[in-house]
Amino acid sequence: MEELVRVIAKALVDHPEDVAVTAVDKGNLVVYELSVHPDDVGKVIGKQGRIAKSLRTVVASAAVKIDKRVTVDIIS
Repeated sequence: MEELVRVIAKALVDHPEDVAVTAVDKGNLVVYELSVHPDDVGKVIGKQGRIAKSLRTVVASAAVKIDKRVTVDIIS
């Protein structure tokens, strides 16, 4: 799942070398913390948060296989 978030984020940003994803397990919830270059935060969030919402939707759909709730937090 981390690799999925990493691949999508690297495709969106201008500085793919600065993309980092860490997983924080909180029982039944897994939070993927996405860290990008400060110049790329707007590209990952998108207009009115549309890209961030789409990223969260894709990850949540893929998480059905692991039977846990999953979310993505964007950290600059």
